[in-house]
Amino acid sequence: MDWLFASLDPSRAHEVGGLVSWHARTMVLAWGVLSPLGILIARFFKVMPGQDWPRDLDRKVWWHSHLAGQIGAVCLTLVGMALILVHPGRGAGIHGTLGYALILFAAVQVVSGVFRGTKGGPTALAPDGSPRGDHYDMTPWRLAFEWLHKSVGYSVLILSVVVILQGLWIANAPRWMLLVLMIWWTLWALVYLTLQQRGWAVDTYQAIWGPSPEHPGNRRKPQGWGMVRPRGGVRHRQDNGA
Repeated sequence: MDWLFASLDPSRAHEVGGLVSWHARTMVLAWGVLSPLGILIARFFKVMPGQDWPRDLDRKVWWHSHLAGQIGAVCLTLVGMALILVHPGRGAGIHGTLGYALILFAAVQVVSGVFRGTKGGPTALAPDGSPRGDHYDMTPWRLAFEWLHKSVGYSVLILSVVVILQGLWIANAPRWMLLVLMIWWTLWALVYLTLQQRGWAVDTYQAIWGPSPEHPGNRRKPQGWGMVRPRGGVRHRQDNGA
């Protein structure tokens, strides 16, 4: 117990004020917990366990969960940024620079999500009755959004680990904090790899509209690496030709 509660660097004291402490808590909750959970849900739960796919399409549990988690992360980030801005140090140094880069990437995610384009498809017809939409037609605008949103999302995930570890070292946090985070990140990675191997990364397009070739997006390769396109109602069978 003494080892767990001792500081990472025994030569320095673990003395941080209330502003820094709450800054750390909000940022770790935002980027160490909510954001990684949002990524897992968005990637692996577009088709839910027990869902009668492809007869039962477009369940939005993943979408609402992902959106709520990421909005929560952004709100906590704004609180954490406000706390550090009123601190005398004002987030100086490499940790501060990378932290502001993290916030910038978060802003990119929000803006890209807002301007991701129209949905379209049989369940979201235009006023004139047309199924045309950026997502349904997989227009260049939608393709650019998916590339940007996914690339920035995983980049932010990696950067957040670096920033959190830096913060722990700067604050000379107790060892148990680092240990808990390392266990959490390891579990997250194991779950990610397990679900990926089992074929749970169902292509968003087919999760929403099914596998029929009449849908224009099914005539092109799925967006993103390792995405699965089930066939014949079997949820987790890899489409090796995709």
